[in-house]
Amino acid sequence: MVIKNKPFVRYHEKRKADSFSVRLNPDERTQLENDKLILEQSKDSTAIKQLARIGSIVLHDHLTGKILQVVLENKRKNKRLGIADYM
Repeated sequence: MVIKNKPFVRYHEKRKADSFSVRLNPDERTQLENDKLILEQSKDSTAIKQLARIGSIVLHDHLTGKILQVVLENKRKNKRLGIADYM
């Protein structure tokens, strides 16, 4: 017995993976290639996932968080004082 599927009916409700497209300009592509060399990872998608994980660890690390807080506070103060660009 053959099971026939009806057109335009979703038979699999849950997606197995979430995906999205990323467009890179030439500078971003060069940066990704350099990062792939450091990570020793040849695949773009895996390298991007690993870089995202590293970034998440850095952002949520207590010490790094304090450093970022100081830097961002300086940026906020400069904006308030009318200093457009420090460098």
